[in-house]
Amino acid sequence: MSLFEGVKGKSYEIKGLYVEEGLTRRLQALGLNDGTVITVLNRKRNGALIIRVRGTRLAVGKHISQGIEVEENVQ
Repeated sequence: MSLFEGVKGKSYEIKGLYVEEGLTRRLQALGLNDGTVITVLNRKRNGALIIRVRGTRLAVGKHISQGIEVEENVQ
C-alpha cells in the first residue's frame, strides 16, 4: 500500500520509494530508507501528511506520499 493510504496514529515500515530520482535521494537523506519505521501523525485536507521519522516530524505532499510504498508495522 502507499503511505497516502495510511491511517492517523499507525506505524508503517517503508518498503520502497517510487518517485523521481532526485526526490528519492532527498527523502533518503532525510531518513526515509527501506526498513525505516514511520508514524502518521496527522492528515491535512489537501492530502498532505505529517509523519514522524526517527524522532523528526516531516510534512509530505500527496504526490510524494503516493510514491512511498509501506507495510503496516506490527510490533
